Amino acid sequence: MPDTPALLAFIAAGLLLNLTPGPDVFYIVNHALRSGVRAGLVAALGITAGCCVHIAAAAIGVSALVAASATAFTVLKWVGAAYLVYVGASMLLSRSKPASMPTAAASVAPAASLPAIFSRGFLTNALNPKVALFFLAFVPQFIPHDAPHPSLTFLLLGLLFNFNGMWVNFGWALAAAWMARRVGLVARGVRWLERAAGAIFIGFGIQLALADAPRH
Repeated sequence: MPDTPALLAFIAAGLLLNLTPGPDVFYIVNHALRSGVRAGLVAALGITAGCCVHIAAAAIGVSALVAASATAFTVLKWVGAAYLVYVGASMLLSRSKPASMPTAAASVAPAASLPAIFSRGFLTNALNPKVALFFLAFVPQFIPHDAPHPSLTFLLLGLLFNFNGMWVNFGWALAAAWMARRVGLVARGVRWLERAAGAIFIGFGIQLALADAPRH
């Protein structure tokens, strides 16, 4: 493991990176606003579980293989892009019944079951090759050159990053649910927020589809 100053720098950098809005944050916030805090927390857990896939894969070298193979990267890229567009389109096209959503987002009837929210959050991260490349680029900077077990160190640092990120994601869910209760978003407002999140997801999918394979 890195020494204490390097470990603290790793934690601080990880927290700042996790605070940056991306597809995962928009996914969590959308569900917290629309279906309440439980849905937001479950979405955050799904995102966290998806990250674990990339951490484990990078630790054993699979992500490095994807990064080195243009074909593997392209296949995973298009699958991930298609899924992001699918999630965004589902948000745009979903129909909510005003009668079941009187005033506050916390009382909104869930658009999906909690297992479905978890699985979609999981796939949102697990099918994104950029997450794999991020871990390959970020984590090794904090692994000492003389580490006796670099793969194990990578795994531990990746899990630490993911653990800290989970609490940041919980914070996003709690903040969104709190805001919905305080502001008292009506069903129409929640519907427009969901449409905006859907458009953002489609934008992320298009951005991923246009991404170039890593150069060496």
